[in-house]
Amino acid sequence: MKDSEQKKYPIGKFTYPESICDITLDEHIRIIRDFPGKLKNLIEGFSESQLDTQYREGGWTVRQVVNHLADSHMNSFIRFKLALTEDNPVIKPYNEAAWAELQDSASMPVKPALRILKGIHQRWATLLKTMTNKQFERTFHHPEHQKNYNLRVSLALYVWHCHHHFAHIEMLKKDKGW
Repeated sequence: MKDSEQKKYPIGKFTYPESICDITLDEHIRIIRDFPGKLKNLIEGFSESQLDTQYREGGWTVRQVVNHLADSHMNSFIRFKLALTEDNPVIKPYNEAAWAELQDSASMPVKPALRILKGIHQRWATLLKTMTNKQFERTFHHPEHQKNYNLRVSLALYVWHCHHHFAHIEMLKKDKGW
């Protein structure tokens, strides 16, 4: 993998699992539950300058990554709730890159995003722990991908998403010696 590709996908691209057993599902729920605290610990003590540093050339700043995580995980939580209460609902895609350029992502302090993540992940983990295997098979339709996603796979994707962006910040921190 080229260095630029390594910086873009430090843990590799998401691969769709063939199956997800209950033990893995429990581990995924634990990761969702614990992610906000882990992220907070990673960036604790970052200066404004550090928060405004891109994790790679042409990439987002740490501030934008943290705000993106809040935006993305709010959307995912809502998609889970839609899939649990409607029959294969069509979800609303959004332009992540454009959202990251909005002032609430580009220049606001990260504390509100961390609070959002803490609350969303608490609720999400609680919901996930109460779901049955049958509920994890419920789906939503993504119109841009022209594909149905079941909630078991969607959870795996968001566990990858947590690790993916955590690795971006962790890699930057290591590279800069912070």
